[in-house]
Amino acid sequence: MKPAEEHILRQPEPYQSIMLYVRSVIMKTLNVEEKYSYKLPFYYYNKKSFVFLNVLKGTDYVDVVFMDGALLEAEFPELQDANNRKRVRSIQIKNLEELDELRFVELLKSASKIKLKTKKI
Repeated sequence: MKPAEEHILRQPEPYQSIMLYVRSVIMKTLNVEEKYSYKLPFYYYNKKSFVFLNVLKGTDYVDVVFMDGALLEAEFPELQDANNRKRVRSIQIKNLEELDELRFVELLKSASKIKLKTKKI
């Protein structure tokens, strides 16, 4: 088993189910590489860090963080800047029922187009 998958399976419910579902949508939508970086599941697109999953201490949601999310805010107002971050934006998922899979797939595809245009930092 891969370290990223092990990390997800160690999470308590409902975080585990949310992360497994989000992971499956990411992996079936795009050709991504799953890695375990900074003790978190990261997904790389076009060899660039693209999105990662996190459960912040003291919160009750899974933070799905887009590395260049600031460039997507106009098109996807559901992206939030939870920690006053420069580039990254995220969606917070408290339960699977609140995740609109079609909208999430749109977000993934738009974010992947941006990743193809941006230079590796």
